[in-house]
Amino acid sequence: MKYADWAETCETLHMWTQVVGKIRMKRTPFLNHWWHVPLYLTSRGLGTSPIPDGSRTFDIDFDFVDHALRIATTSGDTRAFALRPMPTSEFYAQVMSALRELGIDVAINTRPSEVADPIRFEDDHTHASYDAAAVSQFWQELSHYCQVFTRFRSRFIGKVSPVHFFWGGFDMAVTRFSGREAPLHADTPGLPLAVVQEAYSHEVSSAGYWPGGNGFDAAFYSYAYPEPPGYSTYPVQPAAAFYSQDLHEFLLPADAVKSDDDLLAFLQSTYEAAAVCGNWPALERK
Repeated sequence: MKYADWAETCETLHMWTQVVGKIRMKRTPFLNHWWHVPLYLTSRGLGTSPIPDGSRTFDIDFDFVDHALRIATTSGDTRAFALRPMPTSEFYAQVMSALRELGIDVAINTRPSEVADPIRFEDDHTHASYDAAAVSQFWQELSHYCQVFTRFRSRFIGKVSPVHFFWGGFDMAVTRFSGREAPLHADTPGLPLAVVQEAYSHEVSSAGYWPGGNGFDAAFYSYAYPEPPGYSTYPVQPAAAFYSQDLHEFLLPADAVKSDDDLLAFLQSTYEAAAVCGNWPALERK
């Protein structure tokens, strides 16, 4: 799917996932590398997984089959409302109202993360598009890619992240770790230094899928931190993959992927670029 075909809906959904993601971040105990922050693919959309609330837990799920936002608690109470074209301010108000009705007290920082010219959720009347068909297609693509990422993840016997969806960058990622500490990461525009340094406290090879934005269509990416000598010139597959000197990562346009084997080849060869050039220990199943 071309980004231009659903740009306004994508930007709106980005804001809505930030509302829900910030609730999870606020109420979930801190995990290394900010692993308490992301959302996860479900069989109907994207969800938080259980969030602590005293003696109970609650989930918040985007249902992209029936196009609804659902909140469920372990005490059996639920709330839901339809996902439809509406300003982010209205979406935010409905989420917070539903939480209050369920007796869940939570306050979040309403300033969006990792976006240019952020508008606080309660003031955002700009992002208001919801094309249900486009959202369904995006979720179906994301679900399929998640399964390929999971196959790639299963080969690794070292420390490896879940396949998770980061609502800040609006991308799905999986990260492998060499087990070695990394040098302190430099400042990254748009992100607090403490956030970046926690995310990259240890040596990584990370790969993901981004649905596009800022004039770019969807693409897969892969990068290493710290980037070892020879990484950028390492031969990777498939042929459409290339190293971006501007982004310091390998990219593969999504429309160039013709099969799961193409995507697996990209994930594997870019990991090998990090592992071989960085002299990683052997951490894959034989």
